[in-house]
Amino acid sequence: MSENFGSPGQIQPLSIGNVVSAAVQLYRSHLKSYLKLALIAHLWIIVPIYGWAKYAAISGLISRLAFRELIYQPESVQTASSHINPRLWSFLRVGFQVGISMLLIYLGLAIAAGVLATLLAVALGRIFGGSTGVIVTTTLVIIFTVVVLLELTRFYSRWVVAEVPLAVEENVNGGESVARSWELTKASVLRIQGVVLVAFFVTLPLVFVLNYIPQLFLLKLEQGSIIYGIVYFISWIGSLVGGAFVMPFWQALKAVLYFDLRSRREGLGLQLREPPLQDFR
Repeated sequence: MSENFGSPGQIQPLSIGNVVSAAVQLYRSHLKSYLKLALIAHLWIIVPIYGWAKYAAISGLISRLAFRELIYQPESVQTASSHINPRLWSFLRVGFQVGISMLLIYLGLAIAAGVLATLLAVALGRIFGGSTGVIVTTTLVIIFTVVVLLELTRFYSRWVVAEVPLAVEENVNGGESVARSWELTKASVLRIQGVVLVAFFVTLPLVFVLNYIPQLFLLKLEQGSIIYGIVYFISWIGSLVGGAFVMPFWQALKAVLYFDLRSRREGLGLQLREPPLQDFR
């Protein structure tokens, strides 16, 4: 790229499209190694607790590898793993902390939206009545659903890089890593929301084909039958493969966002090497 990401003169944030494009390039450039790690991570999911910790740690490992590429100080998987593995349980803590926080926020938003939508639907139903009342109620449900999803995305945007500080910085624990994400993202929420939404739609076709379409076939089959078991196994494999393909993209995306946020707010304090990879702008 013609300008250095970490140069002092860089003030403007990367656009939504540039963040996504940078993540795609990182993924494509290291497809084999990232995909192998993602497959291993997804196989670990079937092992309770320890396997979940391994999954979280490998997610952080991919982000670290991507981040080191961005600062032109690449690491091997073995070298990066020596930094990640001692923090195994801290990565699990980050995952649980963010997951529980998002669940509580979702429940709060859903309850509030449900109560408000019900009150408005009753009031407007009395005013309009009949088919008009049904249309108004349906419209309200759609509006409140969209609002809840946007609010969830907004909160997720504050924690989107929660595991990245733990993966790349020294002397950071799980709780500090989550707090670091909240601090770094506070001035860029709308832009990060845009990145998250675009990334979601980019990965949606693959997820839909591998994760959701096989589930549709199960609806028409009798549970407990041999054919049901076969289709269920195929569905499980599809979900595994789909998750493995999508995971490195999201972890690379987080690395790009973290790099961009730090370089603009703190200058990163890193010496970057020339020549850079490519101008993402």
